[in-house]
Amino acid sequence: MNRKLIRPNLSELKDRLGLPAKPAGGEGITPTPSPVTAGGEPNPITNPSAATAPQGPGSPRRRIAPPEQTNAESFYYLKQMQAKTPMVIVLQDDEKVRGVIEWYDKHCLKINRVKEPNVLVPKHNIKYIYKQEEEPRIRRTRTAKKEDAPVPEVEIPVYD
Repeated sequence: MNRKLIRPNLSELKDRLGLPAKPAGGEGITPTPSPVTAGGEPNPITNPSAATAPQGPGSPRRRIAPPEQTNAESFYYLKQMQAKTPMVIVLQDDEKVRGVIEWYDKHCLKINRVKEPNVLVPKHNIKYIYKQEEEPRIRRTRTAKKEDAPVPEVEIPVYD
């Protein structure tokens, strides 16, 4: 794929901004550019802090860095606390703690459990969390004992 850099001619750019081109002799007065472009936007030449000003030579406008904290975690905890959703917290050693989140802070969760004491779980000890209703169900079917089940006799033909 041929990617060719297309650069506008400097005189064309000056014409667009409404600046007259320099005389051929190189002598003359340098006019000050207008603070507003023909489109009504701030002129990046006169105001380098304008939003449309490039950040470096030939570089496009830089994106703003995303926020360090999105508050998604706190939103999720608040939602589960208000609904009193039964949760399963799987710890780093694969131990499962079941209960409702009572409160949380930056470093831990307090879990209310049924018929068991409440527990304070440090967040660094949590592997993952999910809703108890999403837990896979283990189906236990009643099967007959192997001794009681009749074993069908099968004759296997013997070939000589």
